[in-house]
Amino acid sequence: IDQIRAPKVIEILRPIEADGKHETVRRLCQRINEILDYSVNHGLLQANPCSAIRKVFKKPTKKHMPTLKPAELPHLMADIANGRLDLTTRCQIEWSLHTLARPSEAAGARWAEIDMEKKLWRIPPERMKKRRGHDVPLTPQTLAYLDLMRPISGHREFIFPGIRNPKTHTNEQTANAALKRMGYEGTLVAHGLRALGSTTLNERGFDRDVIEAALAHSDKDEVRSAYNRTDYLERRREMMVWWSEYIDAASRVGSALTWLPSSNVS
Repeated sequence: IDQIRAPKVIEILRPIEADGKHETVRRLCQRINEILDYSVNHGLLQANPCSAIRKVFKKPTKKHMPTLKPAELPHLMADIANGRLDLTTRCQIEWSLHTLARPSEAAGARWAEIDMEKKLWRIPPERMKKRRGHDVPLTPQTLAYLDLMRPISGHREFIFPGIRNPKTHTNEQTANAALKRMGYEGTLVAHGLRALGSTTLNERGFDRDVIEAALAHSDKDEVRSAYNRTDYLERRREMMVWWSEYIDAASRVGSALTWLPSSNVS
């Protein structure tokens, strides 16, 4: 490892950059630096020779996840209700929408994470993007999804079991595949459900900090972040109840739309 030099590493990564895979390059630079920093800390190297290699590569362009406008929610709910989805996939998609969880968090939900007494979904740190535990208040609607899934997976570890191997959880890409089959390719992905919720809640005047806490977005100010995550729990519970009821209302509108002639659907 003491023979590694920055110019050689840059030379190896250049073809990846040339393919336009700027995010891959960024992550590789990060991993390389983690290994070399580890080596420095354990006395294998005097210094990290690649500490500045990221500066020579193009920065990845931040891409927003495809999502829908709040006014399109009734159509989405109608498509989910009428789509050819198995019960587990449908419940997982709607669970993600109601809880505003990331696709990986929703797909890997465990029964052991559900606190029925406090009506919380307690996601442990190791399953969160920022490695910080996250409590999601459960609404009557999300509790109803648990009731639907209990006969299917209540005796297993995961709430949403895999189709081929029910001992594992469903793949986090299952929701994306289902949305694609429903005609949402390029317009909505599972992660975009979070953006749809965020936009709706912001437009309805909910406190931005409470919304950010519900999305498990970390604040750069650690003290402020810790305050938001604890003090805002009850305010998040109220907001999540409103959000679930809003989704239910959109479902009823979506159901009515399916009975209208296509010329009347706007």
